[in-house]
Amino acid sequence: MQEAAITASLKMTARDVNVFYGEKQAIKNVSIDVDKDNVTAFIGPSGCGKSTFLRTLNRMNDTVAGCRVVGNIELDGEDIYASGMDVVLLRARVGMVFQKPNPFPKSIYENIAYGPRIHGLAENKSAMDHIVEKSLQRAGLWNEVKDRLQESGTALSGGQQQRLCIARAIAVDPEVILMDEPCSALDPIATAKIEELITELRGRFAIVIVTHNMQQAARISQRTAFFHLGELIEYGGTADIFTNPREPRTQDYITGRYG
Repeated sequence: MQEAAITASLKMTARDVNVFYGEKQAIKNVSIDVDKDNVTAFIGPSGCGKSTFLRTLNRMNDTVAGCRVVGNIELDGEDIYASGMDVVLLRARVGMVFQKPNPFPKSIYENIAYGPRIHGLAENKSAMDHIVEKSLQRAGLWNEVKDRLQESGTALSGGQQQRLCIARAIAVDPEVILMDEPCSALDPIATAKIEELITELRGRFAIVIVTHNMQQAARISQRTAFFHLGELIEYGGTADIFTNPREPRTQDYITGRYG
């Protein structure tokens, strides 16, 4: 029954995905489904390929010289690597939040307005004001910055900057949000706010998060994928992965034998 529910809300599918950097193979035959109703966490030791695979989902690897992606990745049944795919539009539909907060060197308002302006999502200033306010509210930042919208986004604290980057991703109304270790540069209080935010956003967007923090994966995700040496070792319900893994390598990683 659970699998049937996941099929109903399926957002992205990856089948037999391989990633090469020149001659070196970084990802080997990974197949995975991402659905809208669950937060999916990618875990595994450093250098295991989880961030590399995450970046295949919105073609961020296109920007890396010598990188080649083989296999099939679809968003709502559409091949995202097809020759006719508009990559700018794809990245609006599949937004990304990076490890280090990277607000534009512009005002808080302009950080949010930038994407909607490029994609023509606001007819006038009043519509743009609404998008900016709604995005900041969804990111749990509005009350902290509503009187400072013309100040630079780079003047905010690290945790606020990361929520600003999440608000910026939300502003273009994406379908999927990819997060690459979004809390690794933040203190515990800011991390708790981001985790709370991810929980609130669940169900509105398909969310995939790469984390090196297993406790974080256990707290905020419903599905977990364990990567090791470029392979997907195990993928399933988070509770199952952490309490009853099928694979010995997963068990060894969860119990701290390596990684």
